[in-house]
Amino acid sequence: MEDMRRFETITQYNAFNNNETLHPLVSVVDLSKAAPRQGSRMYFGFYTIFLKDVKCGDMIYGRNTYDYQEGTLVFLAPGQVAGVNSKGETYQPKGYALVFHPDLIYGTALGKHIQDYTFFSYQSNEALHLSERERKIVLDCLLKIEYELERAIDKHSKRLIVSNIELLLDYCVRFYDRQFVTRDHVHHGILEKFESLLNEYFQSERPQMVGLPSVAYCADKLNLSPNYFGDMVKKETGKTAQEYIQSKLIDLAKERIFDTSKTVSQIAFELGFKYPQHFTRLFKQRVGYTPLEFRTLN
Repeated sequence: MEDMRRFETITQYNAFNNNETLHPLVSVVDLSKAAPRQGSRMYFGFYTIFLKDVKCGDMIYGRNTYDYQEGTLVFLAPGQVAGVNSKGETYQPKGYALVFHPDLIYGTALGKHIQDYTFFSYQSNEALHLSERERKIVLDCLLKIEYELERAIDKHSKRLIVSNIELLLDYCVRFYDRQFVTRDHVHHGILEKFESLLNEYFQSERPQMVGLPSVAYCADKLNLSPNYFGDMVKKETGKTAQEYIQSKLIDLAKERIFDTSKTVSQIAFELGFKYPQHFTRLFKQRVGYTPLEFRTLN
């Protein structure tokens, strides 16, 4: 792929795709208007949602490649880099992109909780695959935003545009919930690997060497982004990934506390705690007793 293209503004991205700029902070980009091109890496200084209608190569996102098909939504947060690897071939882009600058949502309800839409930090291989019905809902939201952009800007414009963006994102949360359910067999396998990963970690010397396993560490070992991994674990178990790790930790601690030849400080160190008081505090929070009280009671 050629050198990376940088898009800091909506106007720059519209110009690249031969679309008129109707609003400086938001646009529904018709990618079919773009000139045929070869793949490239692109930096986006704004939120971007791609709805791809045709296969046009491998999506490059960070260090990962994902071969995606029709009816796929890919989400990018400001500052992220993505692109298409067309393997040197020229292709005609198709589909749509909703792009909006963070400045558009400052001071709005959406601006206050945009970080709750964790799929903006998913990898492309964790993209949202739409049913035909879901795709129609997405297109309907885009049409409403486009309708507002084509009207003369008035006092209602920003609220209606932002409200429709939020509506689209809320639908995507629902669609991801559906995808978690429909891919249950895949996720069940990931949970089994997660459990095995934790078992192997605590049976090794890694806790004493590097400390407690983090969510990011586990996600990386399972080839998932931390956000997708955390959301998947939450949907499957009702616990956050951090709570799941802590539950495993407490189960191991309970077993080791019965070995009276070891002090609580030794057990804390073996499990990866740098300070014994942190172990004692977590144990008390999760069990209701300090480690010493638990040992005495049992």
